[in-house]
Amino acid sequence: SRNYQRTYPKYVHAGDDENNGDEEESVPGKTMSHRRSVRRRASIDDKTSHPRRFLVDIDIVEQILLEQEDTSGDFQITVADSGPKVLKVPTASSGGFRTFEVRGTYMLSNLLQEMALARDCGMNQIVIDEERLNENPVNRLSRMIRTTFWNGLVRCMDESGIAAICADPKNTKAGARPIIYVPFDDADAFEYYRGVARDLHDLHIKVVRLPRNITPQYVKSINDEFGILTLAAEVSRDAGGRLVYQPLPFVVPGGRFNEQYGWDSYFEALGLLVDGRWQLAKNMVDNFAYEIRHYGKILNANRSYYLTRSQPPFLTDMALKVYEALPAGDIERNRAWLRAALDAAITEYFNVWMCAPRLDEHTGLSCYHPTGIGMPPETESTHFDHT
Repeated sequence: SRNYQRTYPKYVHAGDDENNGDEEESVPGKTMSHRRSVRRRASIDDKTSHPRRFLVDIDIVEQILLEQEDTSGDFQITVADSGPKVLKVPTASSGGFRTFEVRGTYMLSNLLQEMALARDCGMNQIVIDEERLNENPVNRLSRMIRTTFWNGLVRCMDESGIAAICADPKNTKAGARPIIYVPFDDADAFEYYRGVARDLHDLHIKVVRLPRNITPQYVKSINDEFGILTLAAEVSRDAGGRLVYQPLPFVVPGGRFNEQYGWDSYFEALGLLVDGRWQLAKNMVDNFAYEIRHYGKILNANRSYYLTRSQPPFLTDMALKVYEALPAGDIERNRAWLRAALDAAITEYFNVWMCAPRLDEHTGLSCYHPTGIGMPPETESTHFDHT
């Protein structure tokens, strides 16, 4: 019930107290004349019979931590920073009246990350376990991937997520209008996205139906009209005959790559399955089957400028690994799903990899062969300077 802002004076910079921090300490009101030089400390994994917890006011601690330790000014704490690597933080057991030293690059950087994650959740005060700050690095990274990082890479082409997925960092055209390209023979998708465009009129979304025959010449003609390509969805009709259309969530590589990629997705799926996220991995297989059915092959990624490009085929192994991870409750349904995925892979095998221009008849080997015309439109300006 105490107003936590009143604990501000109890945040002490390293070296402000004569106690070496090996035990919890009271926080006297010292003046600047009592302060001695800062002594740099290394990380120590102190263990006690009572797990220590810290009471953290994010605004206050973050400001002090960055001012003291982030000497490079990049909002990170690394070995390259020259701060003392010690910060005294109030303990939860004392209600913020005592402090304990958080020491070393690793623990301080974890403290900064924990505060950033809490801030993203709308929190301004948190209680942090000391064990969270000195957590084994491999365990911490695995846990962060499982609980946080995957979620940050999930995209969905539904009404709530279409603005994020339409945003293409590779499109440097000023004032570019979001465009959604829909396969010629997917009437449900066309109906759904026309409705999304009407509902989200402030985004000025343009919905374009692709031609039945997607030629390299057509793809070149829309090089200045970057757009996202639709993917798979769960489709049904309600009792009144109205369309119920739910696009499937999927994972993207991140950064400037904000769409589902080809062989990237295979390796992402391996990680998703390790972390028990089989539904996302299954969705991505379904998206690939959709691409084969509507675009003729698994694309480099689901953007308009990738319609003439593919990537190495991993769908069969990806589908098998997902199948092995599916819940065992409905064997027949699981087998039907695997059969559909393998049918799509076989179709791509014969129609793409075992015919010209990707099949070399003299050796019997298949090769990568894009059919696009000219330089890829999303290429960064200096990409081909060395040639």
